[in-house]
Amino acid sequence: MNSDIQALSLRELARRIRERDISAQEALESHLRRIDEINPMINAIVTLDADSAWRRAAEADAQLASGAAVGPLHGVPMTHKDNHLTAGLRTTFGSPILADNVPERDGLIIQRLKSAGVNTTGKSNVPEFAAGSHTFNPVFGTTTNPYDPTRSAGGSSGGAAAAIAAGIQAAGDGSDMGGSLRTPGSFCNLVGYRPSLGRIPMLPAKNPWAWISRQGVLAHDVEDVRYLMRVLAGPDASSPSSVPLDGSYASELPGTLDGLRIGWTADFGLGVPVEREVLDVLIPNLSIFEELGARVEPACPDLSDADEVFQTTRAFDFATSYGHLMAEHRYQMKDAVQWNVDKGLSLTSQDFISANQARARLAAAVRDFFSRYDVLLAPAVQVLPFDAAQEYPTNIEGVPMRTYLDWMRAACLISATGLPSLSIPGGFTSSGLPVGLQMVTADQADQLLLRVAHSFEEATGFHQRRPRFEIPVSSTP
Repeated sequence: MNSDIQALSLRELARRIRERDISAQEALESHLRRIDEINPMINAIVTLDADSAWRRAAEADAQLASGAAVGPLHGVPMTHKDNHLTAGLRTTFGSPILADNVPERDGLIIQRLKSAGVNTTGKSNVPEFAAGSHTFNPVFGTTTNPYDPTRSAGGSSGGAAAAIAAGIQAAGDGSDMGGSLRTPGSFCNLVGYRPSLGRIPMLPAKNPWAWISRQGVLAHDVEDVRYLMRVLAGPDASSPSSVPLDGSYASELPGTLDGLRIGWTADFGLGVPVEREVLDVLIPNLSIFEELGARVEPACPDLSDADEVFQTTRAFDFATSYGHLMAEHRYQMKDAVQWNVDKGLSLTSQDFISANQARARLAAAVRDFFSRYDVLLAPAVQVLPFDAAQEYPTNIEGVPMRTYLDWMRAACLISATGLPSLSIPGGFTSSGLPVGLQMVTADQADQLLLRVAHSFEEATGFHQRRPRFEIPVSSTP
């Protein structure tokens, strides 16, 4: 029964709990058992509060027995990304500075999950201050990939992705500034969805007008993404960028793509290096879109201004969020965080003028592209899941990576556009490593984005392939 529960989709698990086919306590027992079995191999879950979770599961079952109305995620056990504030539960950001930090209130994304009935059980691992697309930190160590535990699970939502891929939970929350949902989605054969600005207001926030980072979700399939987003999306009066609800997450998704115009780029028009094995997996599958009725041709927006926009905006956001901590704890922060914060603190008025002008040119280029195409396809990540002992890849196809951001450009360039995007399971290498396909649409065209992803998913079935583990006999009953 335990393994059967952990194989369910989020929407099916929630339905069966509501219908009392599975109790919330049985779901929790299965969840905790899976953590005991698998987490020692992948180090995805770093904080666990089983006692409180058991109490809530019993209360959830009592509510159902009483006939009370319940939420769409009633009794579903879930851990949360360790940079999302959880009231009364340690939230460390993967930093020694905040190793004992216990927030007094939940972040908005956690509030909405709990209001829907989620039973919070713990936290999933992140890179220090969520900086980088490989999940390791000095507090909890390295999270590894369920498909090959010697390799990276990606980041910064790497703990969440590894937990979902390993069957610890069906889906989960994450965030994405420079690929932090898309990279672990690609590495762990999941859908990593970065929504349009304002779909999930990011609160609380030191800068309510921040635009480049997003909160989003990870799941095995598009329908679970939509199920979660029906809970998470919606405006909040405290956020100046939040947008009203629309039908993106509720309406039917047609299976054909008749008449859609799709552009494909392997190098983002900038000569971005991508490992040959990644392209060898993705390129043969482009024909699937044509079989579904779309037209696919080589095309890409002019992204020549995207690096400047991303790097300046990222630096400013890091300085805003963590400058006060670095003033007191500089040498307790990893070099990459210091570098980002220092760059933000050194920005001049001319830097901001230049970045704003670059952003205006980039926006014009994006509008021009989406006047001619409906969707952009590209690699989600430039590399395959790499050795987890590395900090980051230092060379791709003979091209040296100058900084820890260079190997992430496939995601960072798209982040700079501000557009909704996702990584969808795009196939596997001959050695069984997952490869993600990145999809991008115009601003607020999230419904189209999910429609295209769903059609590709249904046609390929790549999302159905799960990792296999050798479970020690001693850990089973």
